[in-house]
Parts: sequence; C-alpha cells; structure tokens
Amino acid sequence: MAQSAYAASIVNRGITRSIFRWIHIVFSIPILGYIYSPFDKIPQYAFPTRFVFVPVMILSGLWMWKGQVVRRLISKRQAYQDAAANR
Repeated sequence: MAQSAYAASIVNRGITRSIFRWIHIVFSIPILGYIYSPFDKIPQYAFPTRFVFVPVMILSGLWMWKGQVVRRLISKRQAYQDAAANR
C-alpha cells in the first residue's frame, strides 16, 4: 500500500514539473518577441512583458529550481500548527 502511494507521489511530481516547465517555456516566448521586435512596437509589449510574462517566468523558474525547499517549509509549518492545535 505504501509503495503505490510513493509511486503516485513520484508521478504527481513529474507531472507538476512538466507543467511548470511548459509554463516557463510558453511565457518566455513573448519576452523574446519583446527583445527582437522593432523599436516602434516596443511600447505595445512593455506593460504585459514587465508585469505578466517576466514575473510568471521568474516564479515558475524558482519553483522548478527550489520548489522542494518551499514544499518542505510548508509541510513543516503545517505539522507545527497541527501539533500546536492538538495541545
């Protein structure tokens, strides 16, 4: 029983990693368009690039790089809160 739960966890992590990887790739394409677009078109792309595409790409990259640390911190915090609630 524990083996199947572990296998499901690995599959979920793989799917999550793949989703974040594709989000990272898709949101980097408009940034390349912003960089290589003609100068007269840059003001049209500036706002969405600065406030949508770059932050999403940074967050997805950080999650792929250090997501295990965030998950570990969240799980420790939840365990601590559960222990404090059971007192």
